[in-house]
Amino acid sequence: MDKIQQLKNLRKIRKIAKLLDTAIGIPGTKIRFGLDPILGLIPGGGDLISAGISAYMIYLATRFGLERAEISKMIKNVAVETAVGFVPLAGDIFDAYFKANMRNLEILEKHIEKNEAGDQVQVTQDLSTLTK
Repeated sequence: MDKIQQLKNLRKIRKIAKLLDTAIGIPGTKIRFGLDPILGLIPGGGDLISAGISAYMIYLATRFGLERAEISKMIKNVAVETAVGFVPLAGDIFDAYFKANMRNLEILEKHIEKNEAGDQVQVTQDLSTLTK
């Protein structure tokens, strides 16, 4: 995947994560939540809808060459949030606090930073071999 497509996917992932986890702020506080806990209020399927959207976000993230452990951690975050989300009311409060999608975005951004640092080291090594 080229850099332009990666940037488009990263932008899409950020929008999804923010929409689900931090889109709405409570005035006068630092408390933010998104559509995830609101969808969780829908009986019988709201948490599954959120999990499906989160799964799509993980699918997009896999295109960045994430390691198996990183993907597993992302899946675990969504699984925990979905499982606890099935508990009426307490699960929705947990969804507002846990923010699995923002955690997954953080995993992806750390992966990207690590790879960019590695790319810079490789370019520096390549340049040094050219000058010898």
